[in-house]
Amino acid sequence: MKPDMQIPILDISAIYSEDADRKLHLAKAFHTAYSTAGFSYIVNHQVPEQLIERVFNASELFHVLPLAEKMRVELNHLHRGFIPINTSTDVNSKLANVKHPNQSESFMVMREDSANSPQVLKGNYLAGANQWPELSGFKDDVMAYNNAMADLARKLIDIIALALRAREEFTESFDVPTTWLRLLHYPANNVSSAKELESKGVYGSAPHTDFGCLTLLAQDDVGGLQVQNKQRQWIDVPRLPGSFVVNAGDMLQRWSNNQLKSTPHRVINASGNTRYSCPFFFDPHVSTNITPLPSCVSAAHPPAYEPINFGEFLQRELQAGYQQHAKPGPAKR
Repeated sequence: MKPDMQIPILDISAIYSEDADRKLHLAKAFHTAYSTAGFSYIVNHQVPEQLIERVFNASELFHVLPLAEKMRVELNHLHRGFIPINTSTDVNSKLANVKHPNQSESFMVMREDSANSPQVLKGNYLAGANQWPELSGFKDDVMAYNNAMADLARKLIDIIALALRAREEFTESFDVPTTWLRLLHYPANNVSSAKELESKGVYGSAPHTDFGCLTLLAQDDVGGLQVQNKQRQWIDVPRLPGSFVVNAGDMLQRWSNNQLKSTPHRVINASGNTRYSCPFFFDPHVSTNITPLPSCVSAAHPPAYEPINFGEFLQRELQAGYQQHAKPGPAKR
């Protein structure tokens, strides 16, 4: 299946170059893509295909475990571990009347913090260690992929900073980033029509925008990801070999004062097959105060948002969607 050509394809090889002109050209292309579609395929990213295969294999090995085994590492208050099916509902969706939980299960990994790390000692929100199932090689494969994606995302942040003419304060917010790697499994169902699932309000992932900054998605060939275009039509975003699907989130839209778009998307798995995907989310440190960048504000475009603290924002989002966060302590800044 060829990708819908409304989704641009960006060659990002310039992120590995010392050529300033190449990086500036990429920054302009990024700004064009994300001020319109809000999504792109990125190619020539230099993440080895073998490493991507390893994380998908790890995901499948985990998700075929008996439920009791997976529940041993159920999601905790640090937002790490197994999220069972029918336990996550996008109650804050502004795009659909979501009545049913997402038809997916997942395993969540965040930044790995040791007990004596500065983040843990300061009591920063969500700082801590990951939970791991007893699967040989699982942690090594997952963390190798996580670290490669964090390196790639950090290079993309530098390009975004160039595109927005942002000051160092923007890039420094990602020196100790908030990262999330989610190993998603969408079970097969007996409904073969996406329209029927939509009419029932049953989604693999309900229509939403990502609340963070940058999302990099690896997906299999099953399909189901759809993005909403300017005409509010849902268009398919199938797998393009050798690429990641990258989208901007709400925080990047806020930082850019609406220059870069956080685009609605959803997953409807009407294939009759099991679907796997591995989204990686790259966000600033929880202490970051996010307000429109000075370079994105002018007399014609005054600030569209009030400042917010990212950690406090996260608490509200996670409280709304997950019972494990029902009574968290105050975010440390």
